This record gives sequence, structure tokens and C-alpha cells, in this order.
Amino acid sequence: MAGYTLVIGNKNYSSWSMRPWVLMKQLGIAFEEKRLRFNSAEWDAEIERWSPSRLVPVLWRGEQSVWDTLAIMEALHEWHPEKGVWPRDGVARAFARSIAAEMHSGFRDLRTSMPMNIRASHPGKGMSAETQANITRIESLWAQARKRFGAGGPFLFGAFSAADAMYAPVVMRFRTYAVRLESESARYCEGMHSSAGVRAWSEGALKEKEFVADDEPYATAPPA
Repeated sequence: MAGYTLVIGNKNYSSWSMRPWVLMKQLGIAFEEKRLRFNSAEWDAEIERWSPSRLVPVLWRGEQSVWDTLAIMEALHEWHPEKGVWPRDGVARAFARSIAAEMHSGFRDLRTSMPMNIRASHPGKGMSAETQANITRIESLWAQARKRFGAGGPFLFGAFSAADAMYAPVVMRFRTYAVRLESESARYCEGMHSSAGVRAWSEGALKEKEFVADDEPYATAPPA
């Protein structure tokens, strides 16, 4: 089997890149990382070569490319059925796919007003009635998953799956903006922060120095 190359953006900002990277790292699916920094000469020179959509992430398997986060997860599910990308139980798998798709297409107020910024701390910023409604819905989904399917592990469906990877950037946002959570949600976030994949991504994000103004609505200059 040809090896994998995962094309990503800045780890501090790129929530979509984070999702397949964390999933593959957590499940032990080996890959080479190709990082293209946003708003850089490197991006301008190479994005056309690496991404059919000119967006990240993109997963390459030899000469075959798969883009869009959910498409990458579904491809990995097909190529590695033994890894548990999705829960093995059919009812749990349907619920996992549903909440992953809701994350993919929804929660726009949260994503807009609280952009992912792992190295920052902006307590209380970005909160509005609409953002709180998104947060309440997310907590409800997490609670349902944990209650119905979460026995046997700290993640939404017990073992780590694509659903957890889809919500990993939300977990990072909740820390950056110091969002007040229900106790069950807080425990879940603690488990996510402790997971090998999320921890490794976060460590990489904290080492980055790039400052992308479009992703920094609450800062006017790079961190010292």
C-alpha cells in the first residue's frame, strides 16, 4: 500500500486540518505531514499542486487525493476497517455520522465568533445568544452520545472515533474562550486534551509563530 501524505495548514488556526491529523495520529495510521502556512509565499507556490480545491486538508495515497475532512474520514474507514474510524455498532455509527455531519455543516455562530486559536486566551470573547445556542446544542449531542454509547472509554462512543476528531477543534475553542460547561462536557474535554493525538497537535500549534490577522479578531499583534 502506498504511504499517506496529509496536507494541512497552520496548526494553531486550521480547525479542518486538525480533524484528520488527530484521527490518524490517535488511531495509529502512519502518514507524512505537508504543512502549507496560510498567507505565505509557500502557500501561493504549492497549493495548486497539493490541493484540487485549493483548500486544506487533503490526503494523498500515492497518486490518489481525497479532500474535504469528512471525505477523508470515510476513505480511511474504507481503507482501514480494522481501526474503528467509526463505531462498529450500526446504531452508534449512524449517530456518530449524524453528529459529525452536523458539525461539518453547522454551528456557524460558534465557528465565526470563536475561531480556533490554540495559543491564545480570550475568556468571554465571542459570546452571544446565538453562540450560546450552538454551545448548548453541542453539549446536548455530547451528553446523548456519552449516555447511549460511551461506556468503556472517555470519548463520545467509548473509544476514540471520527466523531471525536470532528469535535476536537471545538474542545480547543472552549479552552481558549473559557466557556463554562456542564460537568459531563468538562470531563469529556479533559479526556480529549489528554489524548495522544490532540496533545501532539496542540504541542505543534504552540510552537508556531505565524500571525494570521484574519484568524485573530481579538488581537492586534503577534504574541511576544
